[in-house]
Amino acid sequence: MASHGIRGEATAPASYCAVGSLRGTRVASWIFCTTLTFVLVGCASSQPVSLARQIEQLARSNGAEVAVAYHDSASGQSFFRNERIVFHAASTMKVPVMLGLMESVDRGALALDQGVPVKNDFVSILDGSRYSLDPKEDSDPSLYESIGSTLPLEELMRRMIVRSSNLATNVLIDLIGAPRVMTLMKELGANDIKVLRGVEDDKAYHAGMNNVVTAYDLMLVLRRIAERGAISQKASDAMLRILEAQEFNSGIPAGVPAGIRVAHKTGSITKISHDAAIVYPSDASHYVLVILTRGMADGDKAHHLIAEISRAIWNSRSK
Repeated sequence: MASHGIRGEATAPASYCAVGSLRGTRVASWIFCTTLTFVLVGCASSQPVSLARQIEQLARSNGAEVAVAYHDSASGQSFFRNERIVFHAASTMKVPVMLGLMESVDRGALALDQGVPVKNDFVSILDGSRYSLDPKEDSDPSLYESIGSTLPLEELMRRMIVRSSNLATNVLIDLIGAPRVMTLMKELGANDIKVLRGVEDDKAYHAGMNNVVTAYDLMLVLRRIAERGAISQKASDAMLRILEAQEFNSGIPAGVPAGIRVAHKTGSITKISHDAAIVYPSDASHYVLVILTRGMADGDKAHHLIAEISRAIWNSRSK
């Protein structure tokens, strides 16, 4: 069953703005909407109910399971639907990997200009067996031409996000280690994001050892980046520049007017299509929108559904 609004002790009938704090080793207090204990500071209008109906109709007409987490930085308005349901992460897990890398750069353990060996030989987390990636299954096949050489960390990280390179992702996870990424997610309060392994570890996949996310936790992570509070202001700015250069734009960006800045990361595998974004309206402050979908075999139709939900969110803001 879909959930709507912000939930505390009991489910609220509409969206609210809440004041709370999130604390971790590197995390300062901040304003956010949460399902933990909170103080209501303003009630939204009946608008979210109408929006909920629109999204419900879109999901049903497409036979899809849909999760949405939306937060507007200026108004504090939020909208949630299935925001705590766990989905296979697909390539949205590359955002947490990027944060893990930038945290290591920020504390001096890594450098953006350091050379990283490009390889296509990886170890399954299930049994330690070796596997490699097929360039025909990768959205960035040109990177395979660099196997055996080194490339700057910054270039590999950019290709991981902008072109969703699987090869770059696995090389970088080997460099930093999935446990470090998980530790950072816990520090940010994104407790339901799990980055366990690299891409295309088929043995682990079939054993159920998968990278997973929720719409709510992806929203928390993107909010921290947008508010320049992820790792440091410098690191946040660098990550925003990379996210804004995304080359796959048929999801959330397709649902907003042309020319609107969108910093985002997509993710798609069989019957899974996601998009997680920071949107910058020209006449207002940014908002964060995460849309996760499951159950649609046609990827183009799934992207269209995400664009339609994005459009509904955009239009709801101007009413």
